[in-house]
Amino acid sequence: MKNIERPKVTPSNAAEWGSDVAARMLRELDIPYISLNPGASYRGFHDSLVNHLGNEAPQMLLCLNEDHVVSIAHGYAKVTEKAMACVLHSNVGLLHGSMGIFNAWCDRAPMIVVGATGPVAPEKRRPWIDWIHTAKDQGALLRDYIKWDDEPRSPHGIVEAFLRGNQLTNSQPTAPVYICLDAGLQEQKLDEPLAIPTTARYQPAATPRANPADVEAVAEMLAKAENPLILFGRAGRDQAAWDRRVRLAELSGASVMTSIRERAVFPTDHGLHVVPPFYWLSPTAKEIVRKADVIVSFDWVDLNGFLLQMTRATESYPAKIAHVTLDASLHRGWSMDYFALPPVDVPIAAGADTVVEDVLALVERKLAGKAKWDGTSRNTYPVPAYSAGAATELAPRDIEIALAKARGEQTFTLAHVTIGWAGDAYHFRDPYDFMGHDGGAGLAAGPGLTVGVALALKDAARPVVSVLGDGDFLQGVTALWTAAHYGIPALFIVSNNRSNFNDEIHQEAVAKARSRPPENRWIGQRMDEPVVDLAGMARCQGVEAEGPIRTVAELEEALKRGLEAVRAGKPYLLDVHVTPGYANPPLSRGA
Repeated sequence: MKNIERPKVTPSNAAEWGSDVAARMLRELDIPYISLNPGASYRGFHDSLVNHLGNEAPQMLLCLNEDHVVSIAHGYAKVTEKAMACVLHSNVGLLHGSMGIFNAWCDRAPMIVVGATGPVAPEKRRPWIDWIHTAKDQGALLRDYIKWDDEPRSPHGIVEAFLRGNQLTNSQPTAPVYICLDAGLQEQKLDEPLAIPTTARYQPAATPRANPADVEAVAEMLAKAENPLILFGRAGRDQAAWDRRVRLAELSGASVMTSIRERAVFPTDHGLHVVPPFYWLSPTAKEIVRKADVIVSFDWVDLNGFLLQMTRATESYPAKIAHVTLDASLHRGWSMDYFALPPVDVPIAAGADTVVEDVLALVERKLAGKAKWDGTSRNTYPVPAYSAGAATELAPRDIEIALAKARGEQTFTLAHVTIGWAGDAYHFRDPYDFMGHDGGAGLAAGPGLTVGVALALKDAARPVVSVLGDGDFLQGVTALWTAAHYGIPALFIVSNNRSNFNDEIHQEAVAKARSRPPENRWIGQRMDEPVVDLAGMARCQGVEAEGPIRTVAELEEALKRGLEAVRAGKPYLLDVHVTPGYANPPLSRGA
């Protein structure tokens, strides 16, 4: 990353102000970056980052919008599984960035969100502006979708808040925390030197493991099942944990399914990975699920929703079910991100990867190391082929096929994909191949998430690529400026159907249900006449771009140029025009 924005003063060694303590805590906690969009409510903290720490460890990443402040930190956490810091200005910045925080919450991503308010003392406030930017309980704005929050009232309280916040956000299950700094406390001079303790005694606890009886129950289920099915949901980036998942599937002879909403957790070209990673069950997937006599979920998100696609009477589902998750410890009443309660025979409150490890050891003993899988592939992926009209007009899936062809045997990281991603041509081969969904299913996150993923992998020899919808890109385009400014390389591919197409599908469904004209579905949805110049918008952010790209020949050549630019350390964008449609149609409400 570019070595820029270094202060011309010598950073001070001793903390002199309240905000110096907060800045120093980030360094003590080994936070490398802090993303921000400036605001007067944390001007003291900003000064401390620059003139006390010298804008390094952490280094500031300037963003043009609070959405990107949060989504960049979110993308970074997807790769590293560690919290990055970000700052949101007073109540207004927090309101603006709250969608990104909700995304990170739903994605169970660690993050230290630093906020500011006040001055809390009314006599210190400027007329008008400081009053409207002061809130009595600012954390109330997001308390229902964060893990913990605090508004410290003293320098010692700042130390406590950051130690506790770091411990909580990085403990399983991970989720964002929020620390709000009073503007008055930030600008308060310390009465005496403040000793900051070492962080060694304030580390997150180890992930909880399952009790032996539960491990035995799951191992017995898998060892004796005739047609076991394993659902791998949320899991870590550790290669050894990945290998254990593969070994458990092979040993137990279980078919495996994964979700396109989650990060890569299993090799999708493996013979036991029976269908492409999915949003919704295909007819082929349903037939496989129907034959399963045992289903073991390792932190599968919305397990009851999975079963609902098989039967409305999930409580009487015939297969024996085990469900491993720690997620219930985060559940509360405001958000329904806990989903419907699934029927489970063996519920286990433990970390999914730790249970895989423990169950694998038992199954190895039960089967004497002899795998039940005979090596016959059950993988139902089709042979990749471009759409019939790709020579003149591209379909959304053609992007996936072209990208798979461009990758070959190389190693890429796919940071984000569209809701219409087919998943049957581009395989995931290691834990860093794919970084999952945005979490909260809003728009504007994709570009910032991509920048965050690329930031985390900036020293890795694997290009970062993202496939974005045009609606997502248009709402998040200014995140590209941060990539250009700091030299963060990534290839942004926009699958541009010039429509809010997901809502076209909904309008068609409503019209048909009401016996009204479905051909009117496009009204109020299409982004056309004039066509938005997405490549031009990227260039305005300082990013090289090309498009519109309309044919497969143009796409293959553009991918070569784009990947060459990324390998040279630059961000690059391709505006690819595709026909409206989905490779995998979404499940319609009421179906």
